[in-house]
Amino acid sequence: MTASLSDIVLHWYDAHARALPWRNPPGDPRPSDDAWPYRVWLSEVMLQQTTVAAVKPYFAKFVATWPTVFDLAKASEDDVMAAWAGLGYYSRARNLVKCAAEVAARGGFPETEDELRELPGLGAYTAASIAAIAFGQRAVVVDANVERVVSRLFAIEKPLPGARKAIRAAAETITPDVRAGDFAQGMMDLGSQICTSKAPRCLLCPLSDLCIARKGGEPERLPIKPPKKAKPERTGTAYWIERDGQVWLTTRPGTGMLGGMRALPDDGWSAQDDGSSEPPIEGKIEELGAVRHTFTHAHLTLRIVRLTPTEYPVGKGDWWGVDRIEDAGLPTLFAKAARLALAQE
Repeated sequence: MTASLSDIVLHWYDAHARALPWRNPPGDPRPSDDAWPYRVWLSEVMLQQTTVAAVKPYFAKFVATWPTVFDLAKASEDDVMAAWAGLGYYSRARNLVKCAAEVAARGGFPETEDELRELPGLGAYTAASIAAIAFGQRAVVVDANVERVVSRLFAIEKPLPGARKAIRAAAETITPDVRAGDFAQGMMDLGSQICTSKAPRCLLCPLSDLCIARKGGEPERLPIKPPKKAKPERTGTAYWIERDGQVWLTTRPGTGMLGGMRALPDDGWSAQDDGSSEPPIEGKIEELGAVRHTFTHAHLTLRIVRLTPTEYPVGKGDWWGVDRIEDAGLPTLFAKAARLALAQE
């Protein structure tokens, strides 16, 4: 079953692989230049908890601005964070800067899983992906799509997250020694295009005859996921302070929610605790409305207030031209707030 299954996946991938800007066409020799592992690493970091459609323009912008990992290693964290703005999960961007510096110091990417795991921000999945896809090593790559395919293929009934050990063990038995990177990407594409969470397209699946869950008649039931917890509701206030066509922006603390990002001054809210509702300085306030944003662990309603200070300066930060606000690299939450404030003018 093992050899024939991997052959089936590779044959299907050769014919149906998605054309993605960070991919080498299936079966082609792996590029030998340093830019190849860089592109694989960059795409894998960006794709964590983010869709392919959302990543494509960011990936194109990054490789145009920083074509190699050595170029990225020379970039300032502020520039990288600004380029990342809107992609979310901003700790990934901070780790990107740290990892690029470490790779540059080593003279390039290491090729083994164990060595890759030593790099900042690289977990088991990312290390395995780079080892298999960029360097052609046999590595067991299990993302959410592969997890779904394997759990159905072997009818693994244990609920997540407890099932992950069994899923990885099963994936180990079917990963081939040759073309492990193409096999991993083929499994990812099967999960993305065929073995979907809802209404899987079993009639088009090349593994349908081998799938135990399909034989049982309920493939969609797997993997068994724990019930979702209701996200708490949080509130906060952000302040629009404008003077002579410029708006006052601050930089958030390096750790915590949206750490290190440019933002409007606010009342100290976080996704864990409500803000203090105290303005940063004294002045006249005018209600502009509110924006809604969902984080991983909470929903936030952010009240937007125009604040006209009684005196300047207004604290630590920078004046930013209102006509250039789109270039400020604001995270999505504060970009929403800026659009709301500008719509009131």
